[in-house]
Amino acid sequence: MPSATEVLRDVVLSRAGDESEWVTAQLAALGQGAPERDLHIFLGLAPRRLGKADLDPTEDERTAAEAARPGWSLDGWSVDGAARVLALLVHAGQRPFAERFKDLRRTADAAEMIALYRGLPVYPEPETLHFEAGEGLRSNLKPVFEAIAHHNPFPRDHFDEHRWNHMILKALFVGSRLSPVVGLDERANPELARILREFAHERWAAGRPVTPELWRCVGPFATDGAALADLERALSEGGAGAKGAALALAASPAPEARRMIEGRPEADDIAAGRLDWTTLEAA
Repeated sequence: MPSATEVLRDVVLSRAGDESEWVTAQLAALGQGAPERDLHIFLGLAPRRLGKADLDPTEDERTAAEAARPGWSLDGWSVDGAARVLALLVHAGQRPFAERFKDLRRTADAAEMIALYRGLPVYPEPETLHFEAGEGLRSNLKPVFEAIAHHNPFPRDHFDEHRWNHMILKALFVGSRLSPVVGLDERANPELARILREFAHERWAAGRPVTPELWRCVGPFATDGAALADLERALSEGGAGAKGAALALAASPAPEARRMIEGRPEADDIAAGRLDWTTLEAA
C-alpha cells in the first residue's frame, strides 16, 4: 500500500514535465535535512516552476489516495499545492512538525494556507495540530475554511464534538455546502441537530430560506414533536426544501415520521432510489 508521501510524489512528478529533475533534486535535499530556508524557497518557487493548474486527479490517483489515508481526497487540489504538501512531508527538519507548520501558516498568503490545510490528513503527529486547525476554521476566507471542512478527513478523525458542531454551523453561515464534509453522517449528533434547528428558526424568522442540506443532520435525531414540526414546516414549503425534509423524515426513528411522508411523491422517489442526498444536491 503506498504512503501519502509516495502518492503525492507520483502525482507531482507526473505533472512536473520539464521541471521533474528540479523537483526530484529539491525533494532529495529536503529529505537529507536541508535547512528550513531551503524549504521556504521551494514553497515559494513551486507555483512559478510547476504552475497553479488544478491537479484534476485520475481515478487511479483517487483510489491510491483513499488507500493511503481513508477519506483523503485530492479533488480540488492544485499542482503547486500538492508540491508544497509533499515538500513538508519529506523535509527532515530539526524542529517538531507543528512548530514548522505554525510558522508557515503565520506568513502564508491565501493560496499557501489552502495548500497547508489541505495537507492536514497526511501530516505527522496530527494531535499537535489542533490549534492550527482551529485557526483555519476561524478564517474569514471561505476557501481557507473549506480547505479544512471539505474533502478532508482530519475534522472527522480529530475534532471533538464542540469543534465539529461549530464547523458545520459555520459552513451554513458562510454558504458552504455540507455534502463535501467527510464524515457528515457518522459525526452527526443530537446537540448538532438542536443547533441546526435553532439556526433554521432564525432563518425563518428573518424571512430567509433554509438550505435543504441542513435537515440531513437533523433527521436521525428527530424524535420529538418539536423536531417533527420543524420538518413538517419544511415539507410544506415544497421544492428542494421539501425533498430535504422528506429525506430527514425517512431517516428518523420515530414511527410518525414515516407517516408524515406517506403518499407523497418524495416518499415514492426515496423508495425507488431516485431521491437521496446526492441526487438532491445535483438537482
